Amino acid sequence: MKKIFFLFTLMLSLTSLGETRLKDLITVKGVRDNPIIGYGLVIGLNGTGDGGGEVTNKSLKRMFQKLGLNPQNEVTSKNVAAVIVTAKLPPFARQGQKIDITVSSIGDASSLAGGTLMVTPLKGGDGVVYAVASGPLSIGGLEKGKKFATTGTIPNGAIVENEIKIDFDKKKSLRFALRNPDFTTAARIEKTINQELGGKYAIAKDATTVDLIIPFHYQREVVHLVAIVENFKVISDSITKIVINERTGTIVAGGDVQLSSVAISHGDLTIEVKGNEAANSDKPNSLYFVDKKSTLNDLVKSLNAFGATPEDLISIFKALKSNGALVGDVEFI
Repeated sequence: MKKIFFLFTLMLSLTSLGETRLKDLITVKGVRDNPIIGYGLVIGLNGTGDGGGEVTNKSLKRMFQKLGLNPQNEVTSKNVAAVIVTAKLPPFARQGQKIDITVSSIGDASSLAGGTLMVTPLKGGDGVVYAVASGPLSIGGLEKGKKFATTGTIPNGAIVENEIKIDFDKKKSLRFALRNPDFTTAARIEKTINQELGGKYAIAKDATTVDLIIPFHYQREVVHLVAIVENFKVISDSITKIVINERTGTIVAGGDVQLSSVAISHGDLTIEVKGNEAANSDKPNSLYFVDKKSTLNDLVKSLNAFGATPEDLISIFKALKSNGALVGDVEFI
């Protein structure tokens, strides 16, 4: 019960924070990570590699050929493993910049511990090589290494070779996308930007999109403009929602979820949401009254007083939603 009460209290405090920076509510079109991927070989394993397999053997043979050797047959070794290398190319990544990479075995290697990644080109979805990766792997601590020994990382393990060209400072307009689409929040963002910039520069296209025309006096100073705009503050709105994880018994909900008049009976629990007049009347000890203006947070406090379990709360919330007495969405994960 302490865990459930804490989750409700935490959410209630978060929703009462008020204004939020636009930086935390929106993303800027074109400013995002780009996934890149490559195929490579990890060498130097202590007998924990693939030890064969068509892909690994052919890759070893091709590697030797590139190094000037000409093996007649495919090479087999337990000290080598075939891997997939993945990374995220950050926005505005520049040539020579280093990025982190993740290396994952695709063969039957039992461990990548102690291995070194051979030089591996990393390509984007367009087939262009944007970075080259190599270096010794890290698989974390000993216990984790034993548990997840077939996946490792290399901090700063890839060097950016090609840049994604974005002439950001030459833009004439910007498009903002709300992280959580909401018409009310989009309208407030439009109003705030226009008020702060002193003109009709922003327009909300829909619940997700707000377009901004670059004012004349900010031409070629788009970075400065974004730095100003992203620190504007608005009061964000959202759909009232309860999220329930039945597997773990976890419930997360905003304290402002409203309840209509309803009576609840669940096992030995009996709750009635009704007017103040009835709440002030004589009532049996087994019946707990909650004012009709109560929120879900108030109801949870009442249920806690009765010693309700997470399973009780989930069943009650389901019934309240089906009855229409709970104003808000219920989402199961």
